[in-house]
Formats: sequence, structure tokens, C-alpha cells
Amino acid sequence: MDYMKRLENCVKQIRKITDFEPEVALVLGSGLGDYAKNIDVVAEVSYKLIKGFPVSTVAGHDGKFVFGTVGEKKIVAMKGRVHYYEGYKMEDVVLPMRVMKMLGAKKVILTNAAGGMDDDMNPGDFMMITDHISCFVPSPLIGPNLEKLGTRFPDMSQVYSLELQKKIEDAAEALQIPLKKGVYIQLTGPQYETPTEIQMMRKFGNACGMSTVVEAIAARHMGLEICGISLITNKAAGLSKVQLNHEEVKAAADKAAADFEKLVSALIKSM
Repeated sequence: MDYMKRLENCVKQIRKITDFEPEVALVLGSGLGDYAKNIDVVAEVSYKLIKGFPVSTVAGHDGKFVFGTVGEKKIVAMKGRVHYYEGYKMEDVVLPMRVMKMLGAKKVILTNAAGGMDDDMNPGDFMMITDHISCFVPSPLIGPNLEKLGTRFPDMSQVYSLELQKKIEDAAEALQIPLKKGVYIQLTGPQYETPTEIQMMRKFGNACGMSTVVEAIAARHMGLEICGISLITNKAAGLSKVQLNHEEVKAAADKAAADFEKLVSALIKSM
């Protein structure tokens, strides 16, 4: 099926279940899916019910859209994302982002679990993303441009909205939640990085992971206003004596859940 028709077909299938039109899209990263309980739910749509839609295969990613409100803001949350390392084509990885825009979203909050590369970054810290680097990850815009979605050569000089960054800072300050700022680097995964790779990336960025950047590129291409928050779940390879594993990621996310929920809710309400 033609990719644009595939997108439109996904939207039509969702519309058969709910006519809810979100203002804000929220992508919940590894271990952060429990935020969905803070949403006054109107409808839920499992990815498995949408023909042609990629399905999450990673533990901690339930795989469904949650439609509802936080305060007075109408949102759609992705409770689980798909990753390039799962074997999906890049057009599949960013398909959910494109569908949310076509459903009505104007702004997007990207969240992820990340490895901290700064010496003062510890598990449980939050980092507001100020910019990103795609490292060995193919652009989701490679191939014929979809003119209905955006321009052939989209500007990336300010991917992460300064206005939304200010709202994140204000929310964190009001809640007295410490907030770091920095550049997020996406690699392909699924293996964790080597200590030498981390030393290379420390020259350019502050946290790294296996998602987010390609979603931000696709969102920017479509004209969405973007912001991002990383939950630091571990120190990156070579910066601590702890062996990296996915259970550590989920444990750190569970520990930081309360503050994460407060911060994201305050941000959504301010938008």
C-alpha cells in the first residue's frame, strides 16, 4: 500500500473507534507508561487493532494510544513506542508520530529513558532536551518526500521549541524538581554503547538512548511544536561499575515516577 494511503487508513481506523481530536501528543518512554493513569481517559486504541500499524515488542511498552484530558488539555498518549532496533523500517518507526499529527495534535512532548554522560548526571535526574544528534541512525525523511506532510528540506536549526522549554523550566521550578539541560544523542541499539563510544559522544552531548531523535525529525517535518524530557536511568557505559541492563532502566523509572508525573502534568496544563 502507498505510504500516504497507509497513514490515512490508520487514521480512518482510529476514527471508527473515537472522534476525539487531541491538541497535544505525548510519547511515553521505557518504564514511563504508567503516566497514563493520570489521564482522564476517553478512549484507548491498541496498536494491534490498527491494520498496518507497527506494534511495540519491548518490555515496558504496552502498545496503545490513550485519548483523554489532563486538566483541560486534550491529549493523545503513546503508551509504548516502536524502535528501529526492533527491525522496523524507519518509516514505520515514525508512523505513529505522523498519525498523531493527522489526528489533530499541534504540539508533542517526547520522553525517553536515557544514559547520562555528564559526571553530575545520576539515575533519577531529569534532563530537558535542548538539541539532538542522530548518530548512525538513518533519517526518517530519506526517500520520496510526502508533500502533504512537509517540505523536502525542513529546517532543523530550532527543533525544540524555546517557548516549550521555558514552560518545562517553569514547571520544574514551581514543583521544586531539579532539572538539567542538554543534548540528547540517538544511536540504533539494541546493544548498549561501549565505554569508548561514550567517550566520543561526551564531546558533543549529555545523554544518549535509542529513540526520540527520529520522531523529532518527523514531527518537525510536519510542523509540530516539540519539546523533550529524558529521564536519566543509568550512568552511561564506563562511567560507573554497574553493568547496564533493561531492569535497571525500569527500576529507575519506577523510582522517579511520581516526580515525572507531576512535571509532565504541569507542562501539559501550561500548554
